[in-house]
Amino acid sequence: MMKSRNRRRAWMMAIVLFPAFGMAQPRDSARITKHEFSIQQAVDYAKKNNVYVKNALLDLALQKEVNRETTARAYPSLSLNGSLTDNLKLQTTLLPGEFLGQPPGTFVPVTFGTKYITSGTVELNQILFDGQVFVGLQARQASLDWRSKNVELTEEGIKVNIYKVYYQLIVSKTQIELLDANITRLQKLEHDTRIMYQNGFAEKLGIDKITVQLANLQTEKQKALNSISNGYYGLKLLLGMPLRDELILTDTISEDEIKAGVLENSAYKYEDRKDYQYLQLTSDFYKYNIRRYKLSKIPTLNLVGSYNKQLQENRFKFNGDWFTASYVSLRLSVPIFSGFATNARIAQASLSVQQLDNQLEGLKLSIDNDVEIAKNNFRTAIEAIDYQKKNLQLATMVYDQTKKKFEAGTGDNTEINQAETDLKTAQTNYINALYDAIIAKVDFLKATGKL
Repeated sequence: MMKSRNRRRAWMMAIVLFPAFGMAQPRDSARITKHEFSIQQAVDYAKKNNVYVKNALLDLALQKEVNRETTARAYPSLSLNGSLTDNLKLQTTLLPGEFLGQPPGTFVPVTFGTKYITSGTVELNQILFDGQVFVGLQARQASLDWRSKNVELTEEGIKVNIYKVYYQLIVSKTQIELLDANITRLQKLEHDTRIMYQNGFAEKLGIDKITVQLANLQTEKQKALNSISNGYYGLKLLLGMPLRDELILTDTISEDEIKAGVLENSAYKYEDRKDYQYLQLTSDFYKYNIRRYKLSKIPTLNLVGSYNKQLQENRFKFNGDWFTASYVSLRLSVPIFSGFATNARIAQASLSVQQLDNQLEGLKLSIDNDVEIAKNNFRTAIEAIDYQKKNLQLATMVYDQTKKKFEAGTGDNTEINQAETDLKTAQTNYINALYDAIIAKVDFLKATGKL
């Protein structure tokens, strides 16, 4: 039972590591940086250095550039085009002979144009009305809000795992303190038993049993220290911190802090949850697609202007006469039939919004479920702390009394060994209760949107 609980604690530290963090970081001779972090400082550091948060921020930056591109469509576009044409063989045209004084019914071949044509054109195009462009302009802020909420959602996921690992490492200090106290207690018991053995009041077997227990306890401490060390590595990876850097956790945790003011303020709103906010914004964002496709059915109007200069000559030179041509026009485009593709796009967008609305309703049920489960788990964890604390106090008292009986010669080695085993079990259960309460509190705060 104890081994399975210890494995579970180690596993809880390991599961927070994302797959992308599994890659080893290269070692170099760079100077080691020392970090002393409270829980808030750790979260703030992760917001700047965690790869998932950085990529979410890049998504936001990318969306800003997409919005700039959308805005650019509403601005006038200006282009300059130039061409140089060499008519290697001018086209021949047949003119009726009577046009040139020839008998009727005959044709005279003639050619028109010059060998070289040089042209330069400036064109202006301005959208006067395009429903899809206008919807895109209206959706710019919604798209930024959507991306920003995704950043917050990513940060929250990182924050939850940081809280769990951070405070598990804090509680691990208590675990080491208890193990050190047990080692000190056994070392004194071994010393006292040797003296009793030398005076003929104890058996050599009793000393050997205590020595075995002491070796097992020291091994258990080494395993605990190794697990804690791995936990620090995991926290560094979660923070986006180089593994070579030194990390010191400055916060402390107590039973009162774990219990303080959580269940007393258990009211919650769906809108407090980041994932609910994100789905709402996603639904609002998708509704713009419906409007965009509907407006694609109405005409578009563009203003077009052109200014052209052209030089025609039979020799390659640029000192001839340049002829000017220019125009301004309004271009109206009226969509008539597109094979029902637009209607299909509108239907697809509407169905996507309905799916998101269903997801919102499902998320409400999930939030209710999360809160109730988290509340029960936290309440149970608090009760377990109180129970295991009393049990630890009782086990400590039993051990102390058994030890006194053993030293007085009225108790045997079996009793003291059993008391030692019971004390270690009580200590392990107490540490597990602290672990469980911390996890339950973080889960409850996340479920209610208050983390």
